[in-house]
Amino acid sequence: MKKREPVSHIMTREVYTASINDSLASAYRLMKAKKIRHLPVVEGEQLIGILSITDILRLSFGNEEPDENTLSMFKIEQIMKPNPKTVSPEDEIRTVAEILTQEEFHALPVAEDEKLCGIVTTTDIIKYLLKQY
Repeated sequence: MKKREPVSHIMTREVYTASINDSLASAYRLMKAKKIRHLPVVEGEQLIGILSITDILRLSFGNEEPDENTLSMFKIEQIMKPNPKTVSPEDEIRTVAEILTQEEFHALPVAEDEKLCGIVTTTDIIKYLLKQY
């Protein structure tokens, strides 16, 4: 197994984002269309939060999916997790895996000089580990 490999080797570089001014419904549609579970929320170029599909599905009150009326009742900033923990592209994969495990996160934005440059997920870590065997 490779040691001290940076997370930049496994992170997703082309990150879909939502603007703080986007509707929650449009963010949800983007997540479904692109088959992603986490969406960094930005204001300009600054990362201000992260939205997960789980956060949105909690609004469905037991239904499979929240309807447009329910989604229109909330703003992204009410549902997102503000000021998300980030990692640097130079952080080691092991360090990132430890953070994901300890904090019980499933995704971490990757930022350099406070600018979003990627995202790393538990799936990225698992794929990396599978390549080692």
